[in-house]
Amino acid sequence: MSEPLVWLTVFILAIFVGNEVIAKVSSTLHTPLMSGANAIHGVILLGAVLVAGSADTTPVLVVALLAVVLASINMVGGFVVTDRMLQMFSGRRRIAKVDQRPGLPGGDTRELPR
Repeated sequence: MSEPLVWLTVFILAIFVGNEVIAKVSSTLHTPLMSGANAIHGVILLGAVLVAGSADTTPVLVVALLAVVLASINMVGGFVVTDRMLQMFSGRRRIAKVDQRPGLPGGDTRELPR
């Protein structure tokens, strides 16, 4: 069996395994799963940088640099999304309410009761 066919087979099997793993995770575990995926993307970024550093030909260098860019975008985006999701579970801040009754110059600012 030729080497490209082996790599294509591994790639297709990885797609199916990844799809099955993600589909079986409950929704409460998505945030920790995303955090783990972000850590894995850090490893992928490191591997892409190593490949780019040892590239001998221009096509390999271009693909490696593309991998660096995509891994960086995916890793940073994953951390941003995880941060936003964690903020959804944190406590809400108190919002000041402006009293608009006539006769009060500029309004009165009070905090809303919980």
